[in-house]
Amino acid sequence: MTTSTSEDTGGTASTARGRASALRALHVPGRPLVVPNVWDAASARAVEAAGFPVIATGSAAIASVLGYEDGEETPVGEMLAAIARIGRSAGLPVTADMERGYGLEPAELVERLAATGASGCNLEDSDPRTGAMADAGEQAAYLGAVRAAATAAGVDLVINARVDTYIHGTGSAEERLAESVRRGRRYLEAGADCIYPIFAAEAGAVRALVEGIGGPVNILFRPGTPSLAELADLGVARVSFGHGLHEAVRAYAARMLAAIRDGESPYPPGLSAP
Repeated sequence: MTTSTSEDTGGTASTARGRASALRALHVPGRPLVVPNVWDAASARAVEAAGFPVIATGSAAIASVLGYEDGEETPVGEMLAAIARIGRSAGLPVTADMERGYGLEPAELVERLAATGASGCNLEDSDPRTGAMADAGEQAAYLGAVRAAATAAGVDLVINARVDTYIHGTGSAEERLAESVRRGRRYLEAGADCIYPIFAAEAGAVRALVEGIGGPVNILFRPGTPSLAELADLGVARVSFGHGLHEAVRAYAARMLAAIRDGESPYPPGLSAP
């Protein structure tokens, strides 16, 4: 039986801090970190095999795999266990989609995330169940408390603060843009590392967000979003795919099953069966 020593613990902590530092350093405006979000160990290994430097989980995709709806319907223990399995499956920094924190107090959130081996997390500013936007000041205070808890615990955590104004906000496009910038700046001041105005897609808005927020900006890639090269030109620092890849895989599997049902081969011409 192997016992843990202070040297072992120090080495583990040093490795964790190194992964978080590496993750943070990859957020470079104009040279974005591209993170195809994963849902299980197999998809995480595929992302690593494809040469990506970071594993990012997607809450909606993991919820679907586990048999739940998105919106913090997954019991927090099951979500964290899934994140831990993903982390063990690949030798890369992991950033975890933690929605609004699953009701955990900042210190417990930090402790339980650290136990999974995750180096970063997404935290959003709307209620996953109702869609109601959080007060910007309250969300900034929450992010600041997560940062303080991480510092107190000796944990380096890369915080990607999601801004949901483009989903659940109100007002004109100009008003939503202004509110996204306002929130993003407050969240950076509170201790966030990157700002994620999810569903912002129009090129002019993306450029205005990058310039107005004044820190690393994460954009969700989906149909209609500028290309990866264009997002880089706009100064974006991170590009996520959310649950889009998982939805595409499910749709492809459905087409294969329909082919089998209809007595046809599910495999494309020229492709050998595994």
